[in-house]
Amino acid sequence: MTAATEFAPAKINLALHVTGQQSNGYHLLDSLVVFADVGDHLTVQPAAQTSLTVDGPFAAGVPEDARNLVWKALDRAAVTARITLTKNLPHGAGIGGGSSDAAAILRAVERPDLALGLGADVPVCLSRTPQRMQGIGDVLNDVPDCPRFWLVLVNPGAHVPTVEVFGALTRKDNPPMDPVPRDGDWLTWLAAQRNDLQDPAIAYAPVVSKALAALEDAQLARMSGSGSTCFGIYPDQNAASAAQSRISRDHPDWWVVATQTFGAAIS
Repeated sequence: MTAATEFAPAKINLALHVTGQQSNGYHLLDSLVVFADVGDHLTVQPAAQTSLTVDGPFAAGVPEDARNLVWKALDRAAVTARITLTKNLPHGAGIGGGSSDAAAILRAVERPDLALGLGADVPVCLSRTPQRMQGIGDVLNDVPDCPRFWLVLVNPGAHVPTVEVFGALTRKDNPPMDPVPRDGDWLTWLAAQRNDLQDPAIAYAPVVSKALAALEDAQLARMSGSGSTCFGIYPDQNAASAAQSRISRDHPDWWVVATQTFGAAIS
């Protein structure tokens, strides 16, 4: 392999429906996934032995050994490298930080075929374009008509364990998403969809509801993934920046970022 620098964008579930559960325990999903222009950064250099150094604002608590999904991705590819991971995204936050990092490594070593089995979100994180993710994360389809959105991401600092949230679901055979629109009002369509994990996450970490309330001026506010990060959709950059400033002022201990999602065509 050659030296590489990779960007690992935040993954946002604009909608997430839990539609079933297999006998092996894996949940079936139907989700509209987009990616934002905020994320982690990785540098990968050939080396005789694998090493991982983590820095950045969210480095604390991130393992620098074989427990890290980045390391596991390298092992699966039978590659050794020296990696520096700059963590700009909170971990355990429902925005695919670890999965996006692992996908970035698989891109760097040119082994995207190894994504299955590393986690439900790793295959979808190989792409930065809008995707409809179904099955156990293994059925992916491009959503070329999905527009770019201005978002404010809010994480109130609560770690919400994915296993706990899925386990608290009262129903696991919920209806799938409505057909994705080709034209028309995407906000109206999104408002009719759900995140089936939002209520269980709020029951586990009530502060999630406070994050949603802080996004009260958004066109639509919802939790991403299994939480605890929430997003608000805003009409333009000015509105998103104003909301970021307001929420950061009111909650200085929260992670708050205004960002834009990538579209179907990425330059």
